Amino acid sequence: MIPAPVTIAIHTFGQDARQDLIADVRAGLTATPKTLLPRWLYDERGSELFEAITELPEYYLTRTEAEILRRVAPEVIAAVAPEALVELGSGSARKTSVLIGAAMGHRLGFYVPFDISETKLQQTARRIAADFPGISVYAMVGDFAAHLDRVPRYGRQLVVFLGSTIGNFDGAERRAFLDHVRGLLQPGDAFLLGVDLVKDEAELVAAYNDAEGVTADFNRNVLRVLNRQLAADFDLAAFDHVARFDRAQSRIEMHLRSRRRQRVRLPGAGLTVEFAAGELLMTEISVKFTHASIEQALRESGLALTRWYTDAEERFALCLCTPRLGGSA
Repeated sequence: MIPAPVTIAIHTFGQDARQDLIADVRAGLTATPKTLLPRWLYDERGSELFEAITELPEYYLTRTEAEILRRVAPEVIAAVAPEALVELGSGSARKTSVLIGAAMGHRLGFYVPFDISETKLQQTARRIAADFPGISVYAMVGDFAAHLDRVPRYGRQLVVFLGSTIGNFDGAERRAFLDHVRGLLQPGDAFLLGVDLVKDEAELVAAYNDAEGVTADFNRNVLRVLNRQLAADFDLAAFDHVARFDRAQSRIEMHLRSRRRQRVRLPGAGLTVEFAAGELLMTEISVKFTHASIEQALRESGLALTRWYTDAEERFALCLCTPRLGGSA
């Protein structure tokens, strides 16, 4: 059987993406403390490194979520009966294939993967189209903050956001994202969200500071991106990877720590930045949730948590949500 057609819609490349990078770098590296947005970790190399991270023994998140998904996928598909599956931050879509497989023979006709990495998205779209003949794939390269309103509608839909990527947003970003997701949903639609749960601090930190140093390489990748895109002169060896748990904010923080006093030039951004010895540059956060905290966040954006799926040790959870009548609380 001939695989279904694949369409790639590109929304974030060229001048607009470069200007976004410049604006983010200028804002983040002149702030106190210094920060960089995690989106810039995910060029082609960064996406490959993250895929490698998901296979590491310390990184329990992917394995645990996949185990839950294999168990509950038939129930989720039966409850929603989607005609389209929209995946935000699709990556390789390996776990999502479980949902698509459970939906074969049902009403599902469209898969809409949405991701910031064009290379990864091209690969994912073609693999899904080949693995599931009869499913039409409309792949979108875009940014959550700018392009979710361009997601096409192909009937009743299940919107999926796996991997606990929701934890990478701070409170305001999380609210804005969930508001956008609520805007995608009509009566009968549903939203499946993966969240990492609060647990032992040592286990959490180990997941972001593996013994092989893959996460450290991934973290430093943002400096490679700036060197390449903005002709910056970051010395990667002059920055240490740091992962720590902020209990007050219930989140893992990833930083790059300057090993010495140094000056970094970023001609492409018209910027020169001073780092003190030991100064931290935050590159990513990963918020950890409880049932109560994620339910409240969902409610504030007009979403009702209708089913809660977790593993035996309650390390991770999948939340099936539906739009609340009357919008946000």
